[in-house]
Amino acid sequence: MRIIGGIYKRRRFDVPKTFKARPTTDFAKENIFNVLCNNYLDFEDEITALDLFAGTGSISIELVSRGCDKVISVEKDAAHYSFICKVMELLKTDKCIPIRGDVFKFIGSTREKFDFIFADPPYALPNLNDLPRIIFEEDLLKEGGLFVLEHGKDNNFEEDPHFLERRVYGSVNFSIFSKATD
Repeated sequence: MRIIGGIYKRRRFDVPKTFKARPTTDFAKENIFNVLCNNYLDFEDEITALDLFAGTGSISIELVSRGCDKVISVEKDAAHYSFICKVMELLKTDKCIPIRGDVFKFIGSTREKFDFIFADPPYALPNLNDLPRIIFEEDLLKEGGLFVLEHGKDNNFEEDPHFLERRVYGSVNFSIFSKATD
């Protein structure tokens, strides 16, 4: 796993081969961050972020590296959670708060609002199509905030009222949603 940009750019971390997680490919990660940084967000502008289904922590680490002020990283699997904690310790950063727990329980209980939310659920997650609705019903985004959902090719969110655009990089699909400013 490689960090693409920011203060930890080019750092690499070996993900244990026993992990079940499907990390976002470097190619897809680099491209989606280029889109985000060039069109939507300045991650160095006191951004608070939420990484759901964090897996290896690849996105959380990228967000910290690019200057996010605070990243909450939610991961259910104990080994993956421990790996995220280990990497943050190696980087000597307190900008990321790993939480071991169920994403849907976290979403339903947090009262915090975020500038940016990234979700990379298992593509076979039965209620994957409900994630945008749940994020907006729970009011987790600040005004003007962005939600990026990584998903397979068979999911289509273009009818969602918060949908902005879809980006495809190989087999990786990202749908971008926004909470419009008043």
